[in-house]
Amino acid sequence: QVQLVESGGGLVQPGGSLRLSCAASGSIFIIGAMGWYRQAPGKQRELVAAITHAGSPNYADSLKGRFTISRDNAKNTVYLQMNSLEPEDTAVYYCNAAVRESAYRPYVDYWGQGTQVTVSS
Repeated sequence: QVQLVESGGGLVQPGGSLRLSCAASGSIFIIGAMGWYRQAPGKQRELVAAITHAGSPNYADSLKGRFTISRDNAKNTVYLQMNSLEPEDTAVYYCNAAVRESAYRPYVDYWGQGTQVTVSS
């Protein structure tokens, strides 16, 4: 089994910054793509950003320039640096990772439990 544990959420004022972290642990052979999704109250979960094992990022068009995704493969960790935060960024942020538990198994999607980000004055 694989566990994803997010940290770094909290309350921040508009214009502020937060850095989310997500560490994967457990039976890991290799991690492929990792990503961050968010879900605001009453809305569907949406992709924020994703990054390949090689480090190529992909962002939701509306967030380009404010958010930066990165990863440390040695630590099985993905990060999301969020700058110039707006009240509309308030949501639960979820980490996602595609993990192979051995060379003979396919990639399986895992999710973290979510971390709350609230942007408010």
